Amino acid sequence: MSNYKVDITGINTSTLKCLTHEENIKLFKLYQNGDLKAKDDLVNGNLKLVLSVLKGFNKKGINQDDLFQVGVIGLIKAIDNFDLSYNLKLSTYAVPLIVGEIKKYLRDNTQMRIARSIKDDAYKILRFKEEYINKYGKEPLNSEISKALNISEIDISFALNALKEPMSIFSPIYSDGGDTIYLEDQIADTKEKSFDKDMMISLYKALKKIKEREKSILMERYVVGKTQTEIANDLNISQAQVSRIEKNALIKVRRLIK
Repeated sequence: MSNYKVDITGINTSTLKCLTHEENIKLFKLYQNGDLKAKDDLVNGNLKLVLSVLKGFNKKGINQDDLFQVGVIGLIKAIDNFDLSYNLKLSTYAVPLIVGEIKKYLRDNTQMRIARSIKDDAYKILRFKEEYINKYGKEPLNSEISKALNISEIDISFALNALKEPMSIFSPIYSDGGDTIYLEDQIADTKEKSFDKDMMISLYKALKKIKEREKSILMERYVVGKTQTEIANDLNISQAQVSRIEKNALIKVRRLIK
């Protein structure tokens, strides 16, 4: 690997290159065919992306030079793992990894390995959100994403939360004239609450293994916030039945998580 260490103290960021989406794609094709110089060009041509992400951490009291080095590691990981077949912009994919690498450094946490199926869902959701924003100028509702992609709303939440802390692309923090990055919800844990990704993944898997009605009732109770009586009326069953189903579902989930 080339040495990408850069001293950003007093750096004139206007002198850094800023590759377009088309230029990134061209270099990726060269890199994937074995051209290592193309990787150098990709890294050096996207350093402004790292600098832009650092704006979200400028009140941490941490040396910005150190955070920049860590952010570049996230950028390199994004370049190494980027998949052209998803038809996604590098910037959209790289920002969560850069943010994650910086937060990992700040909190000294180990990186979470995400299941391929969850990562695939996250890619689809990100691409849909990006296209929706470009077309309508606003963020799509989870219900709209669910209908368009045939992914349940709970699976949408799990997929996005598994990749970042938490991830979103709707607060603009970077733009090169046509490639805009949004970060508002990616660093939404402003109160420094830690996010237990291991528990989230375990819960996700557990909910996949219980009956659909049990999963639906748990979601209505603990995500939507409905009472047992309200759910009973919706399902045309008794409140006692809802209570029994909920209790059994919780027992199953707890057993599966352990």
